[in-house]
Amino acid sequence: MLSPSLEDYLEETYRFSQLPGPVRVTDISKKLKVSLPSVTKALGRLREKKYINYEPYGEITLTEQGTRLGSFLVERNQLLQEFLMLICANCDTAAEAEAMEHYLSGETIKAIQKLVKFLKNYPEPYNEYLEYIQQLTDEHLLEL
Repeated sequence: MLSPSLEDYLEETYRFSQLPGPVRVTDISKKLKVSLPSVTKALGRLREKKYINYEPYGEITLTEQGTRLGSFLVERNQLLQEFLMLICANCDTAAEAEAMEHYLSGETIKAIQKLVKFLKNYPEPYNEYLEYIQQLTDEHLLEL
């Protein structure tokens, strides 16, 4: 199991691996807004755990295990963003999904996935939900 931080590094490595050209430490550094030494250290840990092949100043490639987990991490993030949009969360969905993704259990992720599929396949209940939330006033909602 990876820490949330290492999951972020692997997720971004996977995203960059889907683009033409090599995966570079500088790209990961810019995307995650961390220093180059931080990326290098994280890549070393991912290499030790057999998720990537990497030598300093060399090419970064994903192992089969890294590709599988990286794909899952990207799909999980996309699912949570879709869920937040479906429930009409008035937030930065990318940032909110990022905050949620590391702390939800696999069973909760599966339950969210089932709900998203249901709402997409059965538009009538979803449209009723949308009408209902439009009728709610702030007095019915939690004060934050």
